[in-house]
Amino acid sequence: MGRLVDLKKAYADKKTSPRETLLDLFKRIEKLNPKLNAYLEIFKEEALKASDNPRAGSLSGIPIGIKDMISIEGHELNASSKILKGYRAPRSATVTEKLANAGAIFTGRLNCDEFAMGSSNENTSFGPVLNPNDLSRTAGGSSGGSAAAVRADLCVGSLGTDTGGSIRLPAAFCGTVGLKPTYGRVSRSGVIAFASSLDQVGPLADDAQDTAEIFQVIAGRDERDATTLPVATGDYVGAAKIGNLKGLKVGLPKEYFVKGGLSPDIEKLTQQSIEALKKEGAVFSEVSLPHTDYGIAVYYLVATAEAASNLSRYDGIRYGKRAKDFKSMKDLIVKTRSEGFGAEVKRRIMLGTFALSSGYFDAYYSKAQFVRSKIQQEFLDAFQKVDVIFAPVSPTTAFKIGEKSSDPLQMYLCDIYTVCVNLAGLPALSFPIGDDAKGLPVGAQFIGAPFAEETLFSALAGFEKAAPYKRRSLEC
Repeated sequence: MGRLVDLKKAYADKKTSPRETLLDLFKRIEKLNPKLNAYLEIFKEEALKASDNPRAGSLSGIPIGIKDMISIEGHELNASSKILKGYRAPRSATVTEKLANAGAIFTGRLNCDEFAMGSSNENTSFGPVLNPNDLSRTAGGSSGGSAAAVRADLCVGSLGTDTGGSIRLPAAFCGTVGLKPTYGRVSRSGVIAFASSLDQVGPLADDAQDTAEIFQVIAGRDERDATTLPVATGDYVGAAKIGNLKGLKVGLPKEYFVKGGLSPDIEKLTQQSIEALKKEGAVFSEVSLPHTDYGIAVYYLVATAEAASNLSRYDGIRYGKRAKDFKSMKDLIVKTRSEGFGAEVKRRIMLGTFALSSGYFDAYYSKAQFVRSKIQQEFLDAFQKVDVIFAPVSPTTAFKIGEKSSDPLQMYLCDIYTVCVNLAGLPALSFPIGDDAKGLPVGAQFIGAPFAEETLFSALAGFEKAAPYKRRSLEC
């Protein structure tokens, strides 16, 4: 059982109170956050006040951290970027409204890659997030603060966003569970946009049931977000309690298991996990996703094109940073964007602008969208034969800070096993399967058919019973 479910029981049994829980939590945050840099802002006074009389609901008194891409009314919202420093959200995002209505108490804003663009949480204006398992290593990105805070016990659960693996990769690197939902399952209203056809908000927590508890609250149609779909939500908490693997049809994509594609420790633990699933009655078969090799190229055309469009609104005129000593409107916009955006954001804006420019649209963006449809269809064809797909999250465990920052292509390749899920709009659940020889967590993921989150939670709960992850205590 994870801390969230344990805490709910402790509250019900009067063994502790929300205030006592938060007082202990903020002591830990004050001790460890200066090392980890997971929080950009801590809501101590506000949270303690709310803990005296928490709203009734399924998450009453539960401390939740929020990625700095998601609005909380009255609080700063920076997207970890200098261009939005000082900007305060005029209203809360739908997901934070839902959590508040369910009684959750927000502990603070969590650090992330600038505008969620990155795989290591080094592309932030406020310093990188460090991995709680090894402070010399990255926590993963872009939701590094969300994963590190959960793993270091600086909150009980958190929200992140996943555009190309930004929940699943940090979850794998830090040793937590993280869900990227089906596109259209969770509202993006009040969430800063990176790539609008790829972004999804999802929860991170200790295990299947804790993650399901948060997801149960945030899932569902929202009139403020036209991309959310009128599909009935499931009983995710119930599915996470059952955990039945018997007869589960699991696909192994041959393109994800090519020789030499994974580090030896990850390959070993992945094979052990497959054997554990088989022992509990899961039935495996090979599936093929032949356009996987094009995933990175397609993703970095589609995502950068959408980013170039979405980030055009940051011009120094409407909100956020405004450059000084400008001579004209054009000069204001150029100086504001030059001073406010970091190097990776500028790189992606330029790539996206080029892909959308006259004479190149058909050669790049249009062709990428065509291949994207092929990737999606291959997954849908696979789900005619299997219930879930089992795959690695990353070719390696957490790498050292600075190791890949000078080589953008190597950094982009960290997402080789995650981006196709976003391109296809599918749900995927990342979870720890063990530690490598250096003590670093190794993650795997279950990928599901559209709106099959119940199946994913049930599969993970079954795996947790068959091969429980022994999470060591950390003091960083």
